[in-house]
Amino acid sequence: MRVYKEKDYNAMSRRAANIISAEVIRRPDCVLGLATGSTPTGTYKQLVEWNKKGDLSFAEVKTVNLDEYLGLEPSHDQSYRYFMQSNLFDHIDIVPDNTNVPNGMAEDAAEECRRYDELVKSLGYADLQLLGIGSNGHIAFNEPDSCFRKETHVVSLTENTIRDNARFFASADEVPKKAITMGIGCIMAAGRILIIASGANKAQAVYDAFCGTVTPECPASILQLHNDVVLVGDEAALSLLPEEMFK
Repeated sequence: MRVYKEKDYNAMSRRAANIISAEVIRRPDCVLGLATGSTPTGTYKQLVEWNKKGDLSFAEVKTVNLDEYLGLEPSHDQSYRYFMQSNLFDHIDIVPDNTNVPNGMAEDAAEECRRYDELVKSLGYADLQLLGIGSNGHIAFNEPDSCFRKETHVVSLTENTIRDNARFFASADEVPKKAITMGIGCIMAAGRILIIASGANKAQAVYDAFCGTVTPECPASILQLHNDVVLVGDEAALSLLPEEMFK
């Protein structure tokens, strides 16, 4: 595992964008696993800037997103499809049909989960999977649980996650209570995992994930078992990690 402690959010975002851009340059037709939320927006902004300058092309890249709220139309301004379009896809030279987000409006959610698993498998899984981490240690929408769920599945969001995401909605009551999320099996099948963290409110989760016991009560802790993980965070988010992890 490699750990980069950056001074602030902007430096963290640039470091993460560097790692993603290096993957795209190394393998122009790579599969990128992408995440949503406030943490990766700076990373996406940097990638857009480099693409517009001609330093980076996504023309052959395919993407798979981690999750989507159940019951939100893709055009809803809080859906994750809308997030990806407005923060990345609409501003780069990616082929629209090469971008994949779970369908939160599927009539049969269980069938959509099976379809998405097969899609990710057919692409050979992500060459590089970008992850954020929740304040309760969740990755994607894999919430603390009694077991690790391997497959894409429907999850009931915890009160902690609903509270964390309420800032994006008019009120907590408007936050969807369920989502489709890529399972731990798909995430762990990625060739390389890049996890980013920002802010003091993530410090305990980061510590538990990488210094604690591997347990489904902290879903991100499973990443200790992956053979190629890069953690990039700002000083606040990595403040509890022992110094030897940065050597």
